[in-house]
Amino acid sequence: MLAADHRLTDPDLFRAAGRRGHRAGSRTLVAHLLLPDEQQAVGMSEERPARVGFVVSKAVGGAVVRNRVRRRLRHAVRPAVPDLPPGAVLVVRAQAAAAEASYPELCADLARCLDRVGTHGREAR
Repeated sequence: MLAADHRLTDPDLFRAAGRRGHRAGSRTLVAHLLLPDEQQAVGMSEERPARVGFVVSKAVGGAVVRNRVRRRLRHAVRPAVPDLPPGAVLVVRAQAAAAEASYPELCADLARCLDRVGTHGREAR
């Protein structure tokens, strides 16, 4: 479980991360990272710890499958939260293939996506 101050619940930030954040995808998930300086550009300049949100649609499967995927992703992202810059917003969107993926595969895909949005995304802008 993520600590309450690291949970993303603001729908505007979900939307901003998806539209303006750095994106990296894999077969099982897509990661969107909105950095604090980009939040100031869209008028969201509140200083908070890094927050993480998850999007698991019905395309992934039924409620039981979606909840299992969300729990696995939440557990996989926990070690990465301290490495995110303060104020960053990370949205992890599960693809349909996440339903059949094993936990180690989800962890590997998440690590690869976080590495790409964390290093290449900052150099691109």
